[in-house]
Amino acid sequence: MAPRSPRVRAGLLGLGLALAACLPTSTSATAADTAPVAAPTAEELRLDRAVPREILAASGFDAVAPEFARRLGAAHSYAQARRVVAREGSALWRRAVDRAQGRGPAGGELSRDDDRPLYWARLAMSREVREWEPGFGLSESRRASLAQELERTSRGQTDIRYPRGAQAPKRVLVTGFDPFTLDRDVRISNPSGASALALDGTVIETAQGPARVETAVFPVRWRDFAEGTVERALRPALRRVDLFTTVSQGRVGRFDVERTNGAWRGGFPDNENVSRTGTVPVADPASQPQWTTTTLPYREIAAADTGRFPVYDNTGVTEIPAGGTDPVVRPDGPTAGSSARAGGGGDYLSNEIAYRATLLRDRLGLRETLPGGHVHTPVLQFGAGNTDPATGAVTDPEFVRNRLDIIAQVREIVAVAVSGAAG
Repeated sequence: MAPRSPRVRAGLLGLGLALAACLPTSTSATAADTAPVAAPTAEELRLDRAVPREILAASGFDAVAPEFARRLGAAHSYAQARRVVAREGSALWRRAVDRAQGRGPAGGELSRDDDRPLYWARLAMSREVREWEPGFGLSESRRASLAQELERTSRGQTDIRYPRGAQAPKRVLVTGFDPFTLDRDVRISNPSGASALALDGTVIETAQGPARVETAVFPVRWRDFAEGTVERALRPALRRVDLFTTVSQGRVGRFDVERTNGAWRGGFPDNENVSRTGTVPVADPASQPQWTTTTLPYREIAAADTGRFPVYDNTGVTEIPAGGTDPVVRPDGPTAGSSARAGGGGDYLSNEIAYRATLLRDRLGLRETLPGGHVHTPVLQFGAGNTDPATGAVTDPEFVRNRLDIIAQVREIVAVAVSGAAG
């Protein structure tokens, strides 16, 4: 093609400049579409304390959020940003699982069984998403969507996959929780989350043959549960598994297999320091039962020698009897027509995940064929000389031993459950 003359080029340039003067620039147009940066959450604010920083540095996870911020900052569109968030969230989950299972470098002196690096690194990434100001428009709803994508991918909720084929192992799903009550002691670890990291993708040998375990971790936040995070994560999996158990930290010195779950929120503050009291909010509340029950082989689990902590078949609940007004503790389960005030696992989010998972099982028509329920672990305790949150160390040998013993016993309970359900 022959080049244009200087006069033609000058004319076209002048026309372009005139048009540009009449139009807003792309930067100013998109900046107007960007929602204001929200304030950090109560969880994210705890990142500025010394203990979370120490945990991240002692595991090598302190570099996760800065690297994530660099890659997110290189995104030039919402679609690119979403791909970055999904990729980096999944990478964080895989890194935490690999560390817990002895693959790759430990990254520091913190023991590999520790679940806390995942928790604090995720929050650091979440704060980056909240504070990010891209050059393109980012509405409040799209920022929230990025945050939700980070939550799902970094918790293993998008990574639940089982081998296919007639010779495939039994398929087991186990869930855990984040640390909680962090304003009481910011050093806290949750053995259910540690168990999830230790068991994800592993094969357990049982009396009925091998069982493949897949896991996920859930937040300790009332709002996420009300928004359906449990059902979104578990619904695709429950149709494909042979057994599931939700797991959380419960009582001191004991495991409990919770026989009954109640449709009641007791209001204890969550990790955002928010309280919620009332009936557990679910879809189709008109058909919502007050109680759901375990279909795990609880007798076999309680009778088996699974580790150093005793395991109880816990049948107690708190109810308001039919026609009554005051709560009554029932050691042998609810009575007909009663209203729930606490399941065997209480009235907090551990009871709620058990209620939601077993209600989902029942609504999917799987109650008679799918063993599932809830297991409470012992409270994870620090060593006798390390009980002061203000002056104590973030870890100690007894703390690590307790967590390793709980993880090992969760593994044995799952093996007994698989064998007992098949027997």
